[in-house]
Amino acid sequence: MQENPLFDGLFKYKIATAFTIVIFGASGDLTAKKLIPALYSLFSHGFISNFKIIGFARSKWDSKFFKEKITDILKQHPVHSADTTALPDFINCISYISAPYDTDEGYELLKQRTAASAQVVYYLATPPVMYEPVIARLGSNNLSRYDQKSTKIVVEKPFGYDLASAEALNSHLLSIFDEKQVYRIDHYLGKETVQNIMVYRFGNGIYEPIWNSNYIEHVQITVAEKSGIGGRGSYYENAGAIRDMLQNHLLQLLSLVAMEAPNDLQPDSIRNEKLKVLKAIRPIDRRSSMESLVRAQYGGGIIDGETVKSYREEHGVAPDSETETYVGVKLFIDTWRWSGVPFFLRTGKRLSRRSTEISIQFKTPPHLLFGRDRTAQLNPNSLTLAIQPDEGITFRFNSKIPGFDTKMRTVNMSFSYGSSFAEKSPEAYERLLLDVMLGDNTLFTRNDEIECAWRFISNLITAYREEDKNRLLFYPAGGAGPEEADMLINRYGIKWRKL
Repeated sequence: MQENPLFDGLFKYKIATAFTIVIFGASGDLTAKKLIPALYSLFSHGFISNFKIIGFARSKWDSKFFKEKITDILKQHPVHSADTTALPDFINCISYISAPYDTDEGYELLKQRTAASAQVVYYLATPPVMYEPVIARLGSNNLSRYDQKSTKIVVEKPFGYDLASAEALNSHLLSIFDEKQVYRIDHYLGKETVQNIMVYRFGNGIYEPIWNSNYIEHVQITVAEKSGIGGRGSYYENAGAIRDMLQNHLLQLLSLVAMEAPNDLQPDSIRNEKLKVLKAIRPIDRRSSMESLVRAQYGGGIIDGETVKSYREEHGVAPDSETETYVGVKLFIDTWRWSGVPFFLRTGKRLSRRSTEISIQFKTPPHLLFGRDRTAQLNPNSLTLAIQPDEGITFRFNSKIPGFDTKMRTVNMSFSYGSSFAEKSPEAYERLLLDVMLGDNTLFTRNDEIECAWRFISNLITAYREEDKNRLLFYPAGGAGPEEADMLINRYGIKWRKL
């Protein structure tokens, strides 16, 4: 395997020991699109070798059919083109169990197949309604705590529907597993630029001294998607953008940007600092919701030259649905570091382009050194961390234009993973799955983080529902969202970053 500076200190000494991974919901899209390609990539690069994959689902398949499905999936996936020789050996490690999630039949067979494994990982890739039945059967069949075995469970989002359901799920989960066995996965935390936030802040002497309210004007966090809801109408009707994206992805990004430096890189040291940020977010009540929150839903429109239908026309969506597909919110973090600094978060579907980024805008110089007219040409310095689709970091600053006059304009100083390193960075699920096998839960959310985030979100939802004037808005597909979202940020004399 070619040495790559991108992996230096990250993967160089991290080779997973023997394990068996049991994927509940193995016949679903998550397994096909993310989990199997990630495991295959880890195998073909030599990060895992001695392992078994057991698919567990209700679909009436057998191991032979499951292997054929996986073979077809991988042959059409870009990860296979990098190494076609590894596929036969990978497929030989796969088997399948067809059984209901809520009876003992399949779990007895599962116990037999995992008897010789030193490490067993259970991955819940089922619909959330199946989490509790699977967890309960793992407990009642003595599969959660083996003698002389390492057992772990990975839980996909959504982790609960509100604070009460998240607390109930945590309580049920922790009655059968220990917290150290539980890995609540948020794939955004596995993205290279997200991990680089801590290195960028705490590994460089230049930025941390100015990472506070003395120098920062505001922060924008954007998760924009061109796609609609696909075939997830029934799920999205019960979730909406607030539960689906704000509660997890955006608040996790916020906590990494705003956290204090941990004492060390131990998982709980980092997660303790993230939790402090979540606890310090100023609650949004009924009165403040009018100027702090915008909810909207996409209508029909044109994206990439094609006409797309409105959310209410999507399969599984009520024709009079009040579910938001866009949310913009203004937050404050009541700490010494961030006093008075607004954080603007937005996420939406059917927008003009796909983009996830964090942008920190710094305050303008206090003295009009170049005269009022020339100073008006200056733009504030900003630091933008692009997370997808192209990962990298850009710093914007003002420079003199060559010539005899003192004219200025903004220029960029950029770093891109694609151009700076010889090899593509690992996919988020590759990094996170390997961390599970290695027992490193740094990039996974802890139970108190989940509940703290839900406490804020549940109060937010209550606040806008109590305010009759906080109505659902609409925006055309292919744009930048509702005009009212501009007003949310324009009050501060600033604009959203262009999509």
